[in-house]
Amino acid sequence: MPLALTDLAPRYHSGQPAGIPSVCSAHPLVLRAALQHGRATGDTVLIEATCNQVNHLGGYTGMTPTDFAQVVHDLAGAEGCPSDLIILGGDHLGPNPWRHLPAEDAMAQAEQMVAAYVAAGFGKIHLDASMGCAGEPEALDDTTTAHRAARLARVAEETAQAQSLPPPHYIIGTEVPPPGGADHELTTVSPTDPNAARDTLAVHQQVFVDQGLESAFARVLGLVVQPGVEFGNKNTILYRPEAATGLTQVLGAYPQLIFEAHSTDYQGSTPLAQLVRDGFPILKVGPELTFVLREALYALDLIASDLLPDYGARPLFSAMEALMTRAPENWERHYHGSEAEQRVLRHYSLSDRIRYYWTTLEAQTAVQTLLDALRGQSVPLPLMWQHMPAAASFASAPLDPETLLIWRVRQSLHSYHAACAGAANL
Repeated sequence: MPLALTDLAPRYHSGQPAGIPSVCSAHPLVLRAALQHGRATGDTVLIEATCNQVNHLGGYTGMTPTDFAQVVHDLAGAEGCPSDLIILGGDHLGPNPWRHLPAEDAMAQAEQMVAAYVAAGFGKIHLDASMGCAGEPEALDDTTTAHRAARLARVAEETAQAQSLPPPHYIIGTEVPPPGGADHELTTVSPTDPNAARDTLAVHQQVFVDQGLESAFARVLGLVVQPGVEFGNKNTILYRPEAATGLTQVLGAYPQLIFEAHSTDYQGSTPLAQLVRDGFPILKVGPELTFVLREALYALDLIASDLLPDYGARPLFSAMEALMTRAPENWERHYHGSEAEQRVLRHYSLSDRIRYYWTTLEAQTAVQTLLDALRGQSVPLPLMWQHMPAAASFASAPLDPETLLIWRVRQSLHSYHAACAGAANL
């Protein structure tokens, strides 16, 4: 049986922890990889969109929540993944995309966004109103944050009732790494202070009760905290269970709750399993999946350059370099150093900000040219060894490049699912 979100806390608190990977991506090949895994295994497929990526105004993907949900379900139908395995989530839903506006204007937009997510069938809602708006501090206190979260929860509750939909489950809390990873090389990351986690829970609970939202708070699944994991442009900080002991003990007083771990990308199977074991059974992953997808695309670009005389010299790489240098707004604040260092980061940073460019017509045209060039080609084994040795099984046979790309993403997803299933055995 697939795990439900409501199974996670009982499993953890009974000593039989199990987890669910949360796929935070809108790339069709990443989504297909997640859905193929669900079809093959019967595991829960949790797919989440962020407030900047998808919102009632379109977000940077150009998709509303209804659009995104339709894309996921259309792909699920094409991949044969049963719809009852799919859970849709909304991440960091709050005023963040409009924080340059006065608070009341930003919150009005956030209310419309939350209503759009719930009406589109998103059953997992992360309420995140922690950021200051125009004229406010960058980060708000717990009380102000909780009042704004309750305001958004009320909209979610009323929308679900009006649409005759099941009421959503909630995640609260906001102490997370910077979206997409840090901008600098990291040496250490401290877990959330246990008392800060307790205060966040207590204040939110009190405010929800005072606002008559007890039933909504009863559907709070967990709290976002910093377990001490992070990745920068060039390195990763792995989870250290001993550093988070005080934090994980907080859950002992809340048998209905678990923690949610953000930025678990690049952790690997053992740290991921330790996170699930220690009360972080929702593992958010995004940039790692598009990073390995880019890795595979660039490997195929090299293979095609070596194999096909008329293909050219790495035209996909060249197209992406031209695109990113012409439109630097998605990376220039995050990648620093000399021009040579920035060039490396544009393509190979762990934060993978190249992912913002794959939806452009120029990138899609270059990718399609690559896929068309290699489709049906037989790649000699030594050439595959040279550029993508892990994919040796695809050599010396007619190539379906999309299948190879999805296989590469599923390799990364496998470490998440293995960790989620094997945590109880640690």
